[in-house]
Amino acid sequence: MADHTSGPVETGAAMDYSEHDKTYAMFLAGTKYGTIAIIALLIAMAFFFFTGAGGILSFVLFFVLSIGGGLLAR
Repeated sequence: MADHTSGPVETGAAMDYSEHDKTYAMFLAGTKYGTIAIIALLIAMAFFFFTGAGGILSFVLFFVLSIGGGLLAR
């Protein structure tokens, strides 16, 4: 038969809230800058495929957009 208890049987280890906050802040930063990099990559790819600019100029555009987006996101 099932054991009928009123409440948790084991509470587990105490939470380390400062470490949790640091991990969450790193997750948010990675998400923010990862999104900026992906958007910059998509724009640079569109620039490469739909214009006659070439690969080197598209590569430069990717870095300019990535750095500019990173500075604006601070």
